[in-house]
Amino acid sequence: MDESQRWRPDTLAAQALGALDAVGDGLVPAIHLATTYRRAADNSYPGGRSYARDDNPTFEPPEALLAALEGGAAALTFASGMAAALAVFQALPPGSHVLAPTVMYYGIRSWLSGPASAQGLTVELIDMTDSAALEQALRPGRTASVWAEKNVGAVWVSTYTRNLQRQIDDELDRLHPDPVAKARRVVVRKGRENYLCLLNFEEAVAGARGRPADAIALGLMARWAGASRDGDMVGGDFPSWLAQIVGRGRTLGLADRRGECVYSACAHYHKCFIEKSVRRARRAEIVIANHALVMIQAALGGVDDTQLPTRIVFDEGHHVFEAADGAFAAHLSGYETAELRRWLLGAETGRGRARGLKRRVDELIAGDETAEIALQDVLTAAAALTGEGWTGRIAAGQPKGPAEAFLALVRQQVYARAKDRDNPYSLETDARPPVDGLIEAAERLEAALGRLSQPLQTLTRRLARIRDDNAEELDTATRIRIEAAIRGLTRRTDHEVKAWQSMLRGLPRETPPEHVDWLAVERLDGHDQDVGMFRHWIDPTRPFAAAVLTPSHGAVVTSATLTDGTGDADADWAAAEQRTGTRHLVRPATWAQVPSPFDYGRQTRVVVVTDIRKEDLDQVASAYRALFLAAGGGALGLFTAISR
Repeated sequence: MDESQRWRPDTLAAQALGALDAVGDGLVPAIHLATTYRRAADNSYPGGRSYARDDNPTFEPPEALLAALEGGAAALTFASGMAAALAVFQALPPGSHVLAPTVMYYGIRSWLSGPASAQGLTVELIDMTDSAALEQALRPGRTASVWAEKNVGAVWVSTYTRNLQRQIDDELDRLHPDPVAKARRVVVRKGRENYLCLLNFEEAVAGARGRPADAIALGLMARWAGASRDGDMVGGDFPSWLAQIVGRGRTLGLADRRGECVYSACAHYHKCFIEKSVRRARRAEIVIANHALVMIQAALGGVDDTQLPTRIVFDEGHHVFEAADGAFAAHLSGYETAELRRWLLGAETGRGRARGLKRRVDELIAGDETAEIALQDVLTAAAALTGEGWTGRIAAGQPKGPAEAFLALVRQQVYARAKDRDNPYSLETDARPPVDGLIEAAERLEAALGRLSQPLQTLTRRLARIRDDNAEELDTATRIRIEAAIRGLTRRTDHEVKAWQSMLRGLPRETPPEHVDWLAVERLDGHDQDVGMFRHWIDPTRPFAAAVLTPSHGAVVTSATLTDGTGDADADWAAAEQRTGTRHLVRPATWAQVPSPFDYGRQTRVVVVTDIRKEDLDQVASAYRALFLAAGGGALGLFTAISR
């Protein structure tokens, strides 16, 4: 009988099979840090080891212990779950047939759907809950692996409004009364533009030496940052009144609003509020997020990481259509092109904190001539985008570069066709027929964007090549920076630049039937804020269903008002399916309805105010005040700021 079989499992685990440090005879096995081993004169390895990645003696005691505890002949340990899972498939001979579930871990499914075929594996995805389908899919003599997974993973609770995120977080105190346990299991996840960026704060403090007036504001920000739960500046514990007193630039302006994070190259990476929320979300049981983040995270395969929401509860489901309309739209505007230019070039006037692409990737591509040339081409091509002061130049009829020239003609067309251009609200008009010169300006801008798109794609490919070719030598921090750069470049190339090119190429023709195009001037108090061409889906729930619902393991859409409408149950449920995208699913959605504790019909009054001048803000404010007082505070004021 094996000596290990004489002992109980807890004894084996406590004693680690009696493993000792072979050098010092210590009771705790040593951790071996060497990566390479001695070679003999004939280039062989006398010790039997060649490289630490797959032959490190540190792993041998735990592997022997696991084998003993499980009663196996041997055991292998891996650095990650993906490595362990893929080792199973990579051990199969070419020509093997593999069965796997349609709903499974995304990373493994991606590998099975792509690289597995290059290894000669035939992969078939089936519904593992259907035993008959499983039995039918088995191929005697060929099926070498049947892969099944336990249904585990974080549930993402998605809301539309920020305040409701915090309300749900507070309500979960009843489920997890222990704050320490709750912090492990529940996390509020938002876009990085909601959090204080410590590097931005550091640079603001350094710049305050020449601006003593900033010292008090930054001191107050430091006090808040030290006491804040998670650094959330929008809907969190940040005192919103502080921005009104000391200014947005010294408060809300310190967030990372331009996607210019340098990740692990930042000295504050391990203390970063954003990274902490991302890391906690990977381990949490419940992630409280908003519709926009969930949709973008799913559509782009992860924003700040590769985590995909697969179990989702969409609260405020009546806003899913609106959220999808924003998430899957394309805006070719002065603001968006200026933001892309700033992301690529950084601060060009020396007065901003924006960090350009060169600062983020220069170190990562050092020595790769192709990547370095592509980076320089990107920076050169970015000059075609709108630059600082573009609004003034366009209004004065002095545009600079192809982007500003195109937008100047867009503005001309909007103002020429707007019915009431003297009002203080935003203006919109049809994109077609275009004014003279607009088509030619669109062609020049499309060509300029092509000169930007090509090196962006080259740089993305070279970064991926650097990551793959140096996989064994790259440390985790550098790999994270490379993958973050790849995600950022891919997002801006595929979802911005290429979308803009498509819009510009299609301007001389009719809009694709699934989309709607228009031109607009966004205004505030009568002053132009943005100008652009806009493309939205007529039914934005189509891309939402394809990118979010279909790949998910399961989704629930809840709402108190989703089926409010005609009173005809069938018609109202059909409208609800139309607004949530479930009608685009292969399988029909399951409906459920519970009575509301509120009698909305009896308690609600809709008042349409028509007897005051909407341009007179004093009258509008007084009317709102009277209505709110009459309702005892239970009122909602709605207004439109767009003139069509």
